[in-house]
Amino acid sequence: MLTITNLHTSYRGIHALRGVSLHVAQGEMVALIGSNGAGKSTLLNSISGVVKSGSGSISFDGAEITNISPWLTSRAGLIQVPEGRQIIPDLTVLENLEVGTTAVAGRPRRYELADVYELFPVLAERKAQFAGSLSGGQQQMLAIGRALMGSPRVLLLDEPSLGLAPLVIGQVFVALKRINQQGLTVLLVEQNARKALELTDRAYVLDQGAIVLEGPSAALAADSTMTAHYLGSVN
Repeated sequence: MLTITNLHTSYRGIHALRGVSLHVAQGEMVALIGSNGAGKSTLLNSISGVVKSGSGSISFDGAEITNISPWLTSRAGLIQVPEGRQIIPDLTVLENLEVGTTAVAGRPRRYELADVYELFPVLAERKAQFAGSLSGGQQQMLAIGRALMGSPRVLLLDEPSLGLAPLVIGQVFVALKRINQQGLTVLLVEQNARKALELTDRAYVLDQGAIVLEGPSAALAADSTMTAHYLGSVN
């Protein structure tokens, strides 16, 4: 579904990505892990077109999408849940979810409002509430729900556990596992390396803008290099 080849991206004067190559097959959930500043968010923003790449290639379902506009990327079904959630605080929960449907653009609807409410019942309970008054965990659920309303073919998730309590992290990750089991392809950027490896099929480790390790998530979780350099410092 998604193939990145030798991607180089500079962001705010920093050579943030240095020849990154990875792929995500249909139906997979793949993790991209690494410490702060490794280039994880830059990679997702490069895929979605928010940040322009200097060289290399990004293809989605066989079509070249390198440096196309973000609205075209989302309307093709490659939809990002950004770091920090970026919900619209002065709209209600329901209105935020309805905003997500603008990405559908004639493609078949994969998720309806009822599906999102079933996945995150608290959104149904608070559908008339202004989104800015929700807790951090509820806002993260809303951001994911809004993306699902756009009927993604591949879901890009940027640090969904950031700033959340452990109980809420568990709820969010259970929901992500469920939608992946239903067939949705997911690329998960996550600093919480242990949780990411538990959740996903395969993983890549990004360090200083380059892929330094890759393989099945279970194998990486048992790898001595991962334990020494990543799992020990990223809980």
